[in-house]
Amino acid sequence: MLTYDQIGEGERNRLHRSGTRAHDSIKGDAVLARHLAGLMMTDVRQAVSYLSQRAEVDERRIAAGGYSMGSFVLALAGAVEPRLHACILVGGGNLDGPGGYWDSSNKQMCQALPYQSLSFLGDRPAVIYALHASRGPTLIFNGLDDNVVSMSKYGAAFFQELGQRVARLHGSTAGVFETGFAPAGAGHRPYFLTQAVVQWLDRQIDFPNWTEEAIRSMPETKIGTWAEKTGVLLDKLYATQEREGGTPALGNDIPGYALETLNALPRDEWESRKKDFILEAWLEAAQESIVGLGH
Repeated sequence: MLTYDQIGEGERNRLHRSGTRAHDSIKGDAVLARHLAGLMMTDVRQAVSYLSQRAEVDERRIAAGGYSMGSFVLALAGAVEPRLHACILVGGGNLDGPGGYWDSSNKQMCQALPYQSLSFLGDRPAVIYALHASRGPTLIFNGLDDNVVSMSKYGAAFFQELGQRVARLHGSTAGVFETGFAPAGAGHRPYFLTQAVVQWLDRQIDFPNWTEEAIRSMPETKIGTWAEKTGVLLDKLYATQEREGGTPALGNDIPGYALETLNALPRDEWESRKKDFILEAWLEAAQESIVGLGH
């Protein structure tokens, strides 16, 4: 598995900190927002390129998961990245129409303005998911009590009707996204760590060391319990039972790693090269580019 710091977090933050939500505080117009969304999509595509070059990776079986804002990023990236065999969108994926949640999201630069910029597509969610259907399988999995992305207002009927529109555009039901929902009481969570979603992914890319029977028999650990046991710090906003803290993740022997052990670069090298990575340097370059293009 490969994961990376979102722009503005960790090694991509000028203070080398996580949990900053720095990309949320960017101010700008729709043009800058499209640059930011493009950067986030490029991160996904670069991750695919990196994995494809690894000798131990079967490039025909690369999948990606996106949670919350990540579900929005992967919804866009998965529509244009044909090398992704499978995509999983959790804590989101309920792309809607004009004036809906994603148009009016309080993450203006990361979600609302980029999504509004796609209005030229017409039925934006149907077009995006028709492109997914042409690429490969997609699973959208959520908790119906998720109020963070207004999932409680949508429900299964919303996705059924959307799937029908996608099928009409795609010309077939083949490849149209699948959906799944967690039991009552489950909210905004990273469901790609849970048994049902892992089983679905195994059917798509065939984990070499697991069988479906083995996955069904694996023990589960609530993330909040695991974090307390291993000393991993959870953001208080996410540590509740309804959110990440209550997620029943597969496994009961997963080690916890200190943040400093997860850095891609030694700190002294990062200090000498941080302008290559940090949000502020990217923002300066993006603004110069926009001026140069006459926007």
